[in-house]
Amino acid sequence: MRSRHLLPIFAAVLVAPCAFPQADQAAQAAPANDPIKALVGRLDLPRYKATIRGLTKFGDRREGTDRNRQAIDWIEAQLKSYGCTNTERIHYVYQPAARGGRNGAGAAGGRAGANGAGGDGGGRGGRGGRGVPGGAVLRGERGLVGVNNDPDLQPDTRLRELNSQPSTPGPREEVYCTKIGATHPEEMYIVGAHMDGIGWGEAANDDGSGTALVMELARVLSGPDVVTDRSIRFALWNNEETGTNGARAYADQRKDLQGKEDPPGSGKYPEPKWLGMIQHDMMMFDHGMPRKDGTVSDQQRPEADVNIEFQSRSKFAAPAADLAWAFLAANEKYATDYPAAVGNHMTNTDSGPFMDLVPSISLRELERGSQIGAGWDPTHHQPTDVYSHYSDGDFRLGLNAAQTTLGAVSQLAGAKLK
Repeated sequence: MRSRHLLPIFAAVLVAPCAFPQADQAAQAAPANDPIKALVGRLDLPRYKATIRGLTKFGDRREGTDRNRQAIDWIEAQLKSYGCTNTERIHYVYQPAARGGRNGAGAAGGRAGANGAGGDGGGRGGRGGRGVPGGAVLRGERGLVGVNNDPDLQPDTRLRELNSQPSTPGPREEVYCTKIGATHPEEMYIVGAHMDGIGWGEAANDDGSGTALVMELARVLSGPDVVTDRSIRFALWNNEETGTNGARAYADQRKDLQGKEDPPGSGKYPEPKWLGMIQHDMMMFDHGMPRKDGTVSDQQRPEADVNIEFQSRSKFAAPAADLAWAFLAANEKYATDYPAAVGNHMTNTDSGPFMDLVPSISLRELERGSQIGAGWDPTHHQPTDVYSHYSDGDFRLGLNAAQTTLGAVSQLAGAKLK
């Protein structure tokens, strides 16, 4: 039986009134002919893998490059092909602070001890504990973390050439599309992932796995026989690896437009009121703690799970916790292979710019602070983050995260089949 992981400090959430009653009610009373189960059944492993594979054709998709811009165009074309035709783009300008390193990311080449853009810094240590951003504590064996900035560490000459154009400052874009709610078009859930990457690989996991997840949800929920009461926005952020700049640009530009009908009397809401923001960042690799020599198993661990995190220090901590538990309930109901765990140390991801504006959570392969920050994923920002590195067990963990989010968001937004 799949286990349920609970945080004792937030156990009261289980008995407190839920801020998302529509999800709670749907979880308690599932009809025999459950339309949400039917929607989740429209996800499958071959499609999920194919979407990740399509993203890796553009290499690491580093922001500020032609390959990044080409990937955005490809994502938009795919969304339109799914029926999510009302695509739009956010425009902003990115001017990075001066820093050293090759190809515009990070101050140190190589991997050990690097602390470049998007990296965690530090190296492998023994047992003991130390604090990391977000409030988590590192314990146990730790692997090396950081950002690879050395192209010579990528053995694939084709990929090395594909990733060779450096990032340049200037205008940036990111694409999104929206499933319009039939009953409450003025309210919306945002489902996001970042499409840019670094490290001289293909960014297959970080964050092709999350981008493909969001795109697959857009495909399923844009089906002609699918109706939702509330709106759902599918957003593919740019500039995450430089410090969540793309998500922050969206939040800054759009937060004051929420719920405003435009034009008045039209029934159209360019920016519906935000009800929740759900981010997906690195979905596939949960192989366990590093060994004493710093190496990590090449097999998915038996305890692998989908980590659902909120930030206990945010202004919306209590409703974000409710949202996280609603996702855990959806995982137990709709995910086929892997359980979920709830944690309260969400950090370093695109839900950060939203967390003091709306209840926000993040889904990941590992706990962001205590596990990713401790080097549990040796592909993170490395040349090994390529499609061929992962097994079906890895891809299936990402698919189970998709099942979890589709189940939860479908409940929250009131999805039905015609």
